Amino acid sequence: MGEKIRCPRCQHTKSWSVRRGKRRCAACRYDWLPRALPLRLTPAEWRRLVRWFVLGHSAEVIAQEAQLHRQRVLRALLLVRQAMARDVPPLFSSLVEVDETYVGGSWRNKRRGERALGTKRGRGTTKQAVFGILCRGGQVWAEVVPNVEAKTLLPLLRQRVTAGSVVCSDTFTSYTGVAASGYIHRLVDHSQTFSDRQGGHVNGLEGFWGYLKRRLAAKGGIRRERLPLYLAEYVWRYNHRRLSGQEQVKTLLKLLQS
Repeated sequence: MGEKIRCPRCQHTKSWSVRRGKRRCAACRYDWLPRALPLRLTPAEWRRLVRWFVLGHSAEVIAQEAQLHRQRVLRALLLVRQAMARDVPPLFSSLVEVDETYVGGSWRNKRRGERALGTKRGRGTTKQAVFGILCRGGQVWAEVVPNVEAKTLLPLLRQRVTAGSVVCSDTFTSYTGVAASGYIHRLVDHSQTFSDRQGGHVNGLEGFWGYLKRRLAAKGGIRRERLPLYLAEYVWRYNHRRLSGQEQVKTLLKLLQS
């Protein structure tokens, strides 16, 4: 069965054919041409917009350089991040590392009031838990989670890692039951390096967590409901870090057309 056609505006999967080869979304009634770039932007406009986005510029700079209205750029960037969120790595196998971290809650974000992650004006900030999996090849998958209890993390592990794989983790109670779930559980020994062990842990999630927190801090605080999209963006960037900027632009344009 082929991939379902999604509405580029709301991502709904039910639609019907209308005039001139277009489709109409059953949820938001938006008409679009499948395989065409959304928002009625020309291919040249999308290439300029995505190129400046790949370079890490803000919406204001992108609007100026792409010669587009800022609100139109913001809508376009939302679609780009949604496309990144759909481009997840295949199931991990063999040797993986699992870990969790917390984002938000810094003093800097407290000064930003309602814009800060998970805050209300004058009430401080709340840290948000994120769970991640990394395989030997350096591919990462991460998701915002409500808590780091075993009943929350183990189902996510079963969804993303094939049975029989070696799962490496710290000595947290969150991973109680990993061995009973059909995996080989190994504890992380941070005193070893990747080259002087065989079958040891991947030892890469700490680097990704540092990368993620630096990029989020550079945003100066984001709304809690937008965190999954920004997380998906930085997971995608990390997984495609070996591609050139031009290759990343081409990949993103293909995702937007799918």
